[in-house]
Amino acid sequence: MRAIAHSLQAGVLVACLALPAFAQAQEAGGAAKPPSRAQQLMGDIAPKMADLTDKVLYGDIWERPQLSRRDRSLVTVSALVAMHRPDQLKSHLLLARQNGVTEEELVEAITHLAFYTGWPNAVSALAVAKEVFRK
Repeated sequence: MRAIAHSLQAGVLVACLALPAFAQAQEAGGAAKPPSRAQQLMGDIAPKMADLTDKVLYGDIWERPQLSRRDRSLVTVSALVAMHRPDQLKSHLLLARQNGVTEEELVEAITHLAFYTGWPNAVSALAVAKEVFRK
């Protein structure tokens, strides 16, 4: 009896977890779109954080017209260098390149930041940039 109750609970849990994906598929006209990077990275453990990342950060903030995507990339890369966030810096260096920032401009920005954010932060950021630019 306990096994049946556990099996039913598991089935209900699976059905509840599938609802957001089903709703997304319905909104997209029945065709499920691939999960966003935020969904891939944290959707299983922090679905609300992934949702906020998708809808608020990238769906709203990054789309506001007061700054271009290129400028937002430079600001974001600068903040990540200053805070020594190499894991996030990787993806934002790639995004900056997609948004029109050249490798030379990124290296120059990091060099400039060395005097304001600390030499070790800039040296670490340049190592990340070197790795990203090779790919």
